Amino acid sequence: MHRFNLRAAASGIALIMMTATSAIADIKDYEFQLVDKDVKQGEAVISVKLLHKPTGRAVPDAVIFAKRIDMGPDGMAMMEAPLDPVASSAPGVYSFKTDLTMAGNWELSLGAKVQGEAGTVENKLVVKATK
Repeated sequence: MHRFNLRAAASGIALIMMTATSAIADIKDYEFQLVDKDVKQGEAVISVKLLHKPTGRAVPDAVIFAKRIDMGPDGMAMMEAPLDPVASSAPGVYSFKTDLTMAGNWELSLGAKVQGEAGTVENKLVVKATK
């Protein structure tokens, strides 16, 4: 009888340790990465993957609340383009339809909340629009 209780206690401690470890995750452990760094000028779909860096796993179900695309990298931050969410191709992939009116470098700025994490994932990624 004592062995059973000792095993149950050990299992409980292991569960608490695993829960505590996952609760200590840092929002800096997450980042967006471009699926493709180059797109065609004009109407385009830009896709990004949200990754948990320590595991390399894609993170589904994030809430993206801030999004912008502009030509800031080419010194024209005032040149913005529309950015509308579209259905994603896979879990952890987030896609946006846009109209990149000029060839050049466009900066995609994203802000998102990851379920179960405090803080905000914020990234700025550069996409190159080509003719």
